[in-house]
Amino acid sequence: MTLRVVAGSAHPTLARAVAMGLGVEVAGSRVERFPDGEVRPEIESVRGDDVYVVQPTVPPVNEHLVELALLIDACRRSGAARVTAVAPYFGYARQDRRTRSGQGIGATVALGMLATADADRLVVMDPHPPAFEAMSTIPTLTLTAATVMIEALTAAHLDPTIVVAPDLGALKRAERFGAALGLPVAVVQKSRQSSTVVQALDLVGDVAGRRALIVDDMIATGATIAAAARLLTSRGGEPVAVLATHGLFVGETAAWLGSLGGATSMVTDTVPAGRAAPEGLEVVGVGPLLAEAIGRLHAERSIEDLLG
Repeated sequence: MTLRVVAGSAHPTLARAVAMGLGVEVAGSRVERFPDGEVRPEIESVRGDDVYVVQPTVPPVNEHLVELALLIDACRRSGAARVTAVAPYFGYARQDRRTRSGQGIGATVALGMLATADADRLVVMDPHPPAFEAMSTIPTLTLTAATVMIEALTAAHLDPTIVVAPDLGALKRAERFGAALGLPVAVVQKSRQSSTVVQALDLVGDVAGRRALIVDDMIATGATIAAAARLLTSRGGEPVAVLATHGLFVGETAAWLGSLGGATSMVTDTVPAGRAAPEGLEVVGVGPLLAEAIGRLHAERSIEDLLG
């Protein structure tokens, strides 16, 4: 089978970086948009090919999720032998459980759309819930950007002396960074009042006099990061860097991160950096990492060392 990379409209720059890493051209495609908002993707022939559709479901999430499902269907109807959805940022992953009666579980519905479109498998990067793979009815591979981010952190000579998880959900990620850097780990206990209001209740770990590296899977509004930073500062710590795989930067993110003083903010390019990105943001490219994973999948070689 010939390896083919198809780019959705969500992040064509990332798709080109992946294709470059693989030494192939991006397959020809276009997305027609009707006046009422419908999208109709069209691709060149991929008959008999091993196709990788690169489409992170970045904002607007709904539009890009539907487009991803339609691209998968278009590949199938064009005769592709195998279709893999490559969505390094996967919207709705945070909706992995109900927090009160009357809610749905968005992650299972979104994953079900890709299964219905007949994707053979899904590749994501650092999804929010640890059990994301178990929620999917199609084989799902969860890559991690930890290694490339640690390399970028080391090159920046920021020299943190403790790693802080801004909530319990980020603890596993913080422990990975702590183990790689040989640093202790602290964790913040938080209470979310709303999508934009977060209260940091307590901090487990001694941060006094330490230079803190705050790590999370994503920065959306920045409220969680800011609440954690305020708490650790009140305990005598100093935030020197904030690392997150996915930088959504919606709402008042710049203001929240601006309250961290001179702390460095670092994300990957799973999400295109928009106008709301904070000044001085450092962006780490994951195109080579995705290309390495895709190349191994195509050749049916192990990617165990790339998984989160």
